[in-house]
Amino acid sequence: MLRRLLFSTLALAPIVIVLRYVAELGATTEFVLAALALIPLAWIIGEATEHAAEHTGPGIGGFLNATFGNAPELIIALLAVHEGLTEVVRGSLTGSVVGNLLLVLGFSLLAGGRGEIDRWSTFMSLGAIAIAVTLLLVPSVPSWEGDPDRHAIAVISVPVSLALLVLYVGATWYSLRRHRLMHVSSDEEIEAWSLRLSLGVLTAATVATAFVAEVLVGSLEIFADKLGLSEFFVAAVIVAIVGNAAEHGGAVLVAFRGKITLAAEIALSSSAQVAVFLIPAVALLSWLIEPLALAFRPVELGALAASTALVGITLTDGRSSRLKGLLLLAAYVIVATAFYAAGDR
Repeated sequence: MLRRLLFSTLALAPIVIVLRYVAELGATTEFVLAALALIPLAWIIGEATEHAAEHTGPGIGGFLNATFGNAPELIIALLAVHEGLTEVVRGSLTGSVVGNLLLVLGFSLLAGGRGEIDRWSTFMSLGAIAIAVTLLLVPSVPSWEGDPDRHAIAVISVPVSLALLVLYVGATWYSLRRHRLMHVSSDEEIEAWSLRLSLGVLTAATVATAFVAEVLVGSLEIFADKLGLSEFFVAAVIVAIVGNAAEHGGAVLVAFRGKITLAAEIALSSSAQVAVFLIPAVALLSWLIEPLALAFRPVELGALAASTALVGITLTDGRSSRLKGLLLLAAYVIVATAFYAAGDR
């Protein structure tokens, strides 16, 4: 019944996209419709990823979900750069990492309960994020005084971005090679989609998600203004959650089905990919539009560091539980509260 409902509501995506251009809907209506349209899209991405993982294993499955799920965030970030919303870009990127580490992983552990987690892969992702936080101090610290968007900070951000991309390529190659060698096809009879069909569905759903997310973000500022929220909070919490809709739904769905290893891979791979790939990619591609300085605020870097440390301590034994999920969710509430209290720069 639920699957039929989700399949039928996939039609919301093209409806929202068409209404965006042929009808003059209010910002609130656009926001609500776009948010609803993202739910079945998140489900179909999770469904396709699960089928792909039957051919590739959970490690590569998590990588595929992170890659396709983060594509809309890249599009959203570049659109925001074009509109001069630099604080929205930076806030949404750091909020995305924190959201995946605490919110997505927390809900996944809560939904999946007890199970095994790949400790090597977990700490590989957490280590990449820790290195990213350290490198991001280079352009961020000078930005805490004066104009954070000044050209000199954007220039400093270039070598930092290149170093992060080198780290991403190396870590991804090693990780995927390890997962490929470790993966053994399951003997269980599963009516999985073909790998080609799974990747085709992932691609189509990601493109639709990008368009729908653009509609939602386009109406977000007006919607948030009516609620009296700061631009930073909107970016770090609301935009980050919206941009990660695919990982949110996909990870929780597969965790609920008992595949906690894949769910953890989705959350951790996505957070690491944002930190060491999406952030530098946005910074470098922004030079085609308007140079973006990786000038993150102390509250952002503090949240990143604390979240990484907490997840590392929580999962150090390689076991999941609902109590650990509740702990991560409680931590996310604290971080969101701190973002709310911080307000705009």
